Amino acid sequence: MKYIKDGGITSPQGFKAAGVACGIRKKGRKDVALVYSQLPAHAAAVYTQNKFKAAPLQITEEHLQNGIAQAVVVNSGIANACMGQHGLETAKEMALITAESLQIKTEDVVVASTGVIGVPLPMELITKGIKEASRVLNCDGGTDAAEAIMTTDLIKKEIACKLGIGGKTVTIGAMAKGSGMIHPNMATMLAFITTDASIESKCLQYILKKAADATFNMISVDGDTSTNDMVVILANGLANNPKITMDGQYLEEFEAAIFEVCTTLAKMIAQDGEGATKLIEVEVVGAKSLEDARKGAKAICSSSLVKTAIFGEDANWGRIVTALGYSGAEVDPLMVDVYIGDLLVAQKGTGLNFDEEKAGEILKQKEVKLKVDLNLGSAEATAWGCDLSYDYVKINADYRS
Repeated sequence: MKYIKDGGITSPQGFKAAGVACGIRKKGRKDVALVYSQLPAHAAAVYTQNKFKAAPLQITEEHLQNGIAQAVVVNSGIANACMGQHGLETAKEMALITAESLQIKTEDVVVASTGVIGVPLPMELITKGIKEASRVLNCDGGTDAAEAIMTTDLIKKEIACKLGIGGKTVTIGAMAKGSGMIHPNMATMLAFITTDASIESKCLQYILKKAADATFNMISVDGDTSTNDMVVILANGLANNPKITMDGQYLEEFEAAIFEVCTTLAKMIAQDGEGATKLIEVEVVGAKSLEDARKGAKAICSSSLVKTAIFGEDANWGRIVTALGYSGAEVDPLMVDVYIGDLLVAQKGTGLNFDEEKAGEILKQKEVKLKVDLNLGSAEATAWGCDLSYDYVKINADYRS
């Protein structure tokens, strides 16, 4: 697998994109994104676990029942969540306007929104934006689309790579947004993946679900799970590679590439957490099961006390084991080892007389790694998050203003 410099959602064959400003956001910021495949594509998706699932997700679930999509339309600034029947109608309208503009089937349109909850969509503005985006679709429009889906994000998140499958070059492109309301089981986090790979539908869903569980569902910024989370993948088959199937020889290689793309995007989201100054990576090893490893890593990464300790550059390992203790993972307190970076700070559940100066130097880094060895088995898992700073409160105290 090889990364494509400056690549993104339009890097695979047959995909175009656009991002425009329709007037939802302040100061002329882009707020409508459109992604289009020249052919109907096999599609798969995973959605938020929040019971207040936003209208766009409900419509997208209906549209993807046949496993086919040809376009994705996204607005930022307003979430179209908790709007009842009106919200469903406006989400359907977004799909219809997109379909008419692109001359495709309405049910082949994926709809997504992100922003403030409980506010109606200004459909006159969005209609104008969708029509403009459809007019300016192009093969170099990926970055504009990536910018248009941002809310409190400080950086756009896009990536692309290519790999050889059966003598053909297969390309994968992606973009994502997410900065706050990020918690395991996805967050205000949207991710869109495109590929020109030829792959069967059930295989695509299997790969996406497995990758999301190990990446997007293992990040946490603030412990809040959004109403609008969604990850979607479209595969249009234009690479003409031998079809990837569940029992075929190319499954593992393609799966590894999708996992790498999702991991990179997940880390970008965690690092761009609202008010964040540091990326936190938590690795739990030596667990009896993968479920235990994931529970432990998630709990530590999500702990507000761990996050604030990292922000304050305080080697308070007690907060790490406390989070582990309530995680629900099977743990023997007398067997646990804790590392901050490569520095062992607790062994067999007991604190060591470690080098505080060295610990401080590790905690000053922009990326801080924590490792916990349960010494009970061979399973392991990794979670990502960020520190919790003063600026997080400032950003979220006046989010609607």
